[in-house]
Amino acid sequence: QVPYVPSGPQQAANALALLRGRAGKTVDLGSGDGRLVVAAYKQGLRPAVGYELNPWLLLLSNYRAWKAGCHGKVSFLKEDLWKVNLSDCYNVIVFLAPSVKPPLAAKLLAELPDEARVVAGRFPFPSWSPTSTLGQGLEQAWAYDMKEVRRAAQSGARGSPV
Repeated sequence: QVPYVPSGPQQAANALALLRGRAGKTVDLGSGDGRLVVAAYKQGLRPAVGYELNPWLLLLSNYRAWKAGCHGKVSFLKEDLWKVNLSDCYNVIVFLAPSVKPPLAAKLLAELPDEARVVAGRFPFPSWSPTSTLGQGLEQAWAYDMKEVRRAAQSGARGSPV
């Protein structure tokens, strides 16, 4: 369980700016109130899907989508992010607590295609080097291109003593 802390407008804008010009399925893991999924859809990222376990936040997400004219165009699913298959996702948004990042990094490395980009808000992935960042302090977002993350992981593994 990760506490719900809504992203601020600038923090959300920075995360979405790091996905500008990209295509393919976009998911928000732990999508909270749905604001990032709706904004991603409006930016042209489709399909846009949010995974959230909290039923109240799912209701709020669907209301937000309806209010924005996106109802039926975005999806909010009550699914455990640890059980969902992410192999068809090309854009992944993650605004989750630091304690979740190490096991999530392993899942993303195992499932995402090389062309995928992961954008983290609030807290970076501790063992990955970002491809780019945007913003400062609480507004900062980090982008990680999976091809680069894998290349760094492989060169690090080759360089370590057995």
